[in-house]
Amino acid sequence: MDLPTSLAWLVDEAGTSPDPERFLAEMGRRLLVDGLPLAGGALTLVAPHPIIARRTWLWRAETGAVIEALSFVDTLPNQAGHEWLAGLGAVHENIVGPAPDGPVLGWAGTRAFTPDEIEELHLAARFAAPSLAALAARAGLAALLEAYLGRRSALRVQAGALSRGSGEMISAALLCADLRDFTALSEATEPAVMIMTLDAWFDRIAGAVHAFGGEVLKFMGDGVLAIFPVTGTAGSACEAALRAVGSARAGMTHLETIRRGQGLPSLPFGVALHFGEILWGNIGAADRLDFTAIGPAVNLVSRLEGLCKPLGHTVLLSGTLAAEVDATLVPLGKHALRGIAEPCAVFTLPGD
Repeated sequence: MDLPTSLAWLVDEAGTSPDPERFLAEMGRRLLVDGLPLAGGALTLVAPHPIIARRTWLWRAETGAVIEALSFVDTLPNQAGHEWLAGLGAVHENIVGPAPDGPVLGWAGTRAFTPDEIEELHLAARFAAPSLAALAARAGLAALLEAYLGRRSALRVQAGALSRGSGEMISAALLCADLRDFTALSEATEPAVMIMTLDAWFDRIAGAVHAFGGEVLKFMGDGVLAIFPVTGTAGSACEAALRAVGSARAGMTHLETIRRGQGLPSLPFGVALHFGEILWGNIGAADRLDFTAIGPAVNLVSRLEGLCKPLGHTVLLSGTLAAEVDATLVPLGKHALRGIAEPCAVFTLPGD
């Protein structure tokens, strides 16, 4: 059977599209070749993500460029795509597949679509259903892995790093943070309120880590382990970690103001920074793995955070990380850390 270019591609090749962005761009290009008067297109997929409700890819026919828009609330199924398309011209949309929350494929015309052209777009959406179902499943899996593992770790797992013991040595700035007196606070606080308190704390510390290019590896009770992998220079990774600490402290100061106004106790915390090599990969049982970081550097930053309370400081930096940053620091001498052979040179921030 002699099919139009776009339908032949949807049958024979579209299933190999690596991502929604390239699927939309190629489908739009093929429809143009078939003579459709397109100004742009939009593809919207539901995102199983804690804060993102939908992801929309927007394609402009004139340039071939594709951009992504995120919907952070449960709005109308294709609001972002529809509004963008309406700015380009007449709009035609199809929900692809039988599910009411299935992919939405929309097109804007350089003029109003004729009935025959609308039928062509409707037929193309039907032919696109199998490929879009596969893309939606892959995008959903990616979103779930990212929510639970972090972006970099999720990409590693998706790339096939599934074997126990597999991993790679990377250089990174490490951040370890922990609430002080958490046990006493949790015993005196209702569980639901305690969860809200932890969420507020994690929002500040994890939000700051992500804002400066880091990745949270673990939430451990009330603690956080995060890394800032070296992608340029060691100094830039360490500076990013230090800026993240400054942002987290500002966020916690704001949170403390809110809590005082509500008559709630303060949330003292400690943060330690270190720089070193870590083994980043899979550990665990044969059938239950954890993608994490291990190594002497991880042990050191954890022990260093434990010094925050006895030394009376919120932020401590190892000498290794201190040597990589330009900030003015206050030396606190060398200190023995449990389980660490050599004493660690320790620094803090002025006024801390």
